[in-house]
Amino acid sequence: MSAAQELGASVGKAVACRALGVPRASLYRRMQPAAPPRVRPTPTRALDAAERQIVLDHLHSERFSDKAPAEVYATLIDEGVYLCSIRSMHRILAENGELKERRNQLRHPQYKKPELLATGPNQVWTWDITKLLGPAKWTYFHLYVILDIFSRYVVGWMVAPRETAELARRLIADTCRKQGIVAGTLTIHADRGTSMTSRPVALLMADLGVTKTHSRPHVSDDNPYSESQFKTMKYRPEFPERFGSIEDSRAFAQTFFTWYNQEHHHTGIAMLTPEMLHYGMAAKVIGQRQQVLDAAYARNPERFTHARPKHPPRPPQPG
Repeated sequence: MSAAQELGASVGKAVACRALGVPRASLYRRMQPAAPPRVRPTPTRALDAAERQIVLDHLHSERFSDKAPAEVYATLIDEGVYLCSIRSMHRILAENGELKERRNQLRHPQYKKPELLATGPNQVWTWDITKLLGPAKWTYFHLYVILDIFSRYVVGWMVAPRETAELARRLIADTCRKQGIVAGTLTIHADRGTSMTSRPVALLMADLGVTKTHSRPHVSDDNPYSESQFKTMKYRPEFPERFGSIEDSRAFAQTFFTWYNQEHHHTGIAMLTPEMLHYGMAAKVIGQRQQVLDAAYARNPERFTHARPKHPPRPPQPG
């Protein structure tokens, strides 16, 4: 383009552009002085510097330093504190060069959802077994977990030194009794492992009046609820590379499942904990959260440009 400018000074711009094959519009645009950068005005409803610093201080605090903004939002709103929306937390982190994966975990592809439908607790369970590394090479402990797919509540679990159909049968029977399952009301889904398709387990489910379903052969993502729960467990920072004994693995599982059921705010169930949804506390909790949002709207309605803030609804309840 500089050659066209130099030649144009002597023979004329039109002639120079034709000779060099350069559009005249491009030459004239290049000769125009650069426009000053546009400064976007700050909206009057935006958080001020002090408020943004408060949000950032919460995100930097020890208990929230490795939590996603959605988890921080849900925890604070349960405590009656509303600072800003989840999107505003993301913006504040981006402005400070901190918009990245905050959770202490690896990244893996998302699992696809299976064709399983539940409109209330204790309608559909899914169960699976995972191996926990023992103290020496080639030693394992086996963790059996039964999960309610509606509430994500772990209704039963067991750590055993081996995988057998009899142990699976016993866990399922005990869990059905504790949850008060009535014949004809429950479906249990599993993959096609030897314990899952065993005769003792099939006979037990027939005796209990429980319907059983299985994943398709050679399809690894037909049981995503159990796989997702195992991922949450194994990507926890305190999950060890190996367990020193079966007692150690049971102690870890006891602590983890208490946290998972009672404290973990699950994105798949409107940021409720599994216990809240499984035992019918969801409506009360969502009502309390909505009061916090309503109070925040009353203080600064100009900050909510589209509509009043509304808490996501809980999963649909039966009838």
